Amino acid sequence: MSVWDDLDLLLDTPSSLTVTSNARGTVKDAANFKVEEDVAALRKAIEGIGTTEKTLIEVLTGRSNFQRQQIAKAYQKATGRTLVADLEGDTHGDFEDLLVALVTAPDVFDCHEVIRAIKGAGTTESTLTEIFASRSNRQIKALSEAYLAETGKLMIHDLKSEVSGEYGKALLILAEGKRDESTNVDSAKAKADAKALYEAGEKKWGTDEEKFIDVLCHRSVPQLRQTLVEYKNLSKKTLQESIESEMSGNLEKILVAVVKCVKSVPVYLAERLFKSMKGAGTTESTLTRIIVCRSEIDLLDIRAEYKKLFGVSLYTQLESEVSGSYGNALKHLVGQDD
Repeated sequence: MSVWDDLDLLLDTPSSLTVTSNARGTVKDAANFKVEEDVAALRKAIEGIGTTEKTLIEVLTGRSNFQRQQIAKAYQKATGRTLVADLEGDTHGDFEDLLVALVTAPDVFDCHEVIRAIKGAGTTESTLTEIFASRSNRQIKALSEAYLAETGKLMIHDLKSEVSGEYGKALLILAEGKRDESTNVDSAKAKADAKALYEAGEKKWGTDEEKFIDVLCHRSVPQLRQTLVEYKNLSKKTLQESIESEMSGNLEKILVAVVKCVKSVPVYLAERLFKSMKGAGTTESTLTRIIVCRSEIDLLDIRAEYKKLFGVSLYTQLESEVSGSYGNALKHLVGQDD
């Protein structure tokens, strides 16, 4: 039985799609934080002969994003240069990308990831799917505002010209960040939705994708969880199994991602981390994005789920997959071995 089939636990567990506290992060505000001391340490590490990567890692992974923003402001005031520009000039590759991500505000970092996914030849659908399936309405709203401030354009308009078909429809609904957030569950509606989905997929020849998109992209998390339970009662298959057998390509991927995030964002992201390290070559951009973005939200939960799913701790996996300063910085963010 896959981790995704056990629906009994679902109705009582909190969802990180609606969570507002960051109690499950590995990175917290540093106690006795002294911004001037951190700025002095960073300047010494950057301006001296040869960069002291160890200092960069210790300071930047050991502070919360809020504290890093203060450091960046003070750094610019002291040097007349931006911290990002100095990090870009002094480090390179994945390590540079990670440090820049750390000193970027979360909404702006998400915005940069979206821009990167739609820029240039071909769109990176997997990045867009991950971001929009796993973010709360509040995070999506902040990301949209950052996008407008950065580009002067509406994110929805830019996405419209990049994604198409049923996948595009689903993505654009998620990117509006208007998922119902009520905590009330209407059992009758859950039954009706489950029946409508069953009739739109399993039961008919050809699939009515619109119905799946409408229900999965609009309903609240508690409501969808109840619908998943009702669907399995009716169909004997999980909704995820039905989607996987009825659909293909990016539409299948985004709807499965939504179902997974409704159940557990940490399990979904633990799987994404595993896939980014499995096989030939590591997808560093995915590792960086998930570990940085979730370090103050639910990285403790992701770590726990990773160990449960794959029988090895995330820390140990990182040790064997990534090396050098980049690997050290990631391990600092992940925190100790489980």
